[in-house]
Amino acid sequence: MTATADASGTPTRASTRPTAGVRRGPARNDISRVPYLPGLDGMRAIAVVAVMVYHANPDWLPGGYLGVEVFFVISGYLITLLLISEKERTSTVDMKQFWIRRARRLLPALFTMMIALTIWTSLFERDALGKLRGDVIAAFFYVSNWYQIWTGAGYTAANEFAPLRHLWSLAVEEQFYVVWPLVMFALLRGGSRRIADISRWLVLAALGITVVTALVYTSG
Repeated sequence: MTATADASGTPTRASTRPTAGVRRGPARNDISRVPYLPGLDGMRAIAVVAVMVYHANPDWLPGGYLGVEVFFVISGYLITLLLISEKERTSTVDMKQFWIRRARRLLPALFTMMIALTIWTSLFERDALGKLRGDVIAAFFYVSNWYQIWTGAGYTAANEFAPLRHLWSLAVEEQFYVVWPLVMFALLRGGSRRIADISRWLVLAALGITVVTALVYTSG
């Protein structure tokens, strides 16, 4: 900004508008906005294909089930990034809107699938309606994983007709969407810079859980 003089010789301030051709720095909202990352979509596609191949024939890709874990990690990364971005842009995290966005994305497809499956079972698999009832209720409340553990019909259990058994993974993801934002909300109250320090402890905790799981896990 430069000074000029009027007719009486009194110094005056020049216009504060930036001159043409002068580049301004990116706004804070632009810096904090989460960009589209096509590579993550590619990784999710590979993970889904791996799971599909594993279901078709486990001998073709014995470790294909790990695609589910890869999908979980990517989802967790993106959700964490979105929460941190919203905190930096708006100085807060709107939990209500966050959960509404997740519901709009997941619930329509889930409910459509369950309604169609219930109609199909009523017409062609009437003997299985009793078993399906519990699965539908558990899927509606996103607790399929706990319901399957409670009934002893886990993902690897052999049942004749269990079309909703795969919803255990969706239940885990939705439970994560409920719990993790609350954890992040508490952590972000100290500022987003604090996340870098806390993440080290989270990594150590994850490694510890992995080691313990590997030691206590028994196949079958």
